[in-house]
Amino acid sequence: MRSTRTPRGRGLLYQLYMRRLRRQLADATHPRHVAMILDGNRRWARLRVGGTTAHGHRAGADKIVEFLTWCDSAEIGVVTLYLLSTDNLTGRDDDELRELVQIIGDLAGELASIRDWRVQHVGSRDGLPDALLSELDTAQETSSSRTGLHINLAVGYGGRREIADAVRAIVHQHAERGGTLDELAELVTPEKIAEHLYTGGQPDPDLVIRTSGEQRLSDFMLWQSAHSEFYFVEALGPDLREVDFLRALRDFSRRQRRFGQ
Repeated sequence: MRSTRTPRGRGLLYQLYMRRLRRQLADATHPRHVAMILDGNRRWARLRVGGTTAHGHRAGADKIVEFLTWCDSAEIGVVTLYLLSTDNLTGRDDDELRELVQIIGDLAGELASIRDWRVQHVGSRDGLPDALLSELDTAQETSSSRTGLHINLAVGYGGRREIADAVRAIVHQHAERGGTLDELAELVTPEKIAEHLYTGGQPDPDLVIRTSGEQRLSDFMLWQSAHSEFYFVEALGPDLREVDFLRALRDFSRRQRRFGQ
């Protein structure tokens, strides 16, 4: 059950500032695709008496639902959430990983039941528990016909693995058609690789946001973020506020995106 307590700091001055930000964004250019690394759940839990790692991850999951409502209200079309990396599968404690997997499965089901949101799993299936795969597949299948906010759940995801998988798929398809190596060399282009990424057919992220003050990609959307704008927030993941998100949109609207020109 989600808390209904009014978040700290949402007094009159806060609301007035929020209205001002919304006015500034009324005619601003918004990103079509936002990628989010909601980092800092474990640190958030350690700062609270009796807070467990699972408590932190659940608070992060609650924040993700809230974050997505902000994106939906801002009419952003695609959001990609970095939930579980390939490195996490081997680098996390077994107990923590079991709890995190359960939280992600619950989150996938919840997101697929909200509004007209569409959920898609992006990542490798290798190493993921069957129960989690089943929940991700169910969320994707039940929401596949919807046309609202498109939510990519990056689970079992690694940017380098994604690129390798894309090239491998191109090679396998070419071999099945009996093509030559010379033909394959001509076929492997940036455009062809992009088609075979987990997010093939989607726009690349215009804006990548990361919480907790860390300023790195951590193997997230390495290919797709080649021309993305980046915005780093000091707040730990569960403490992210809508005002932080609106500031990110305002910052994005003020940047001049030249794409190499």
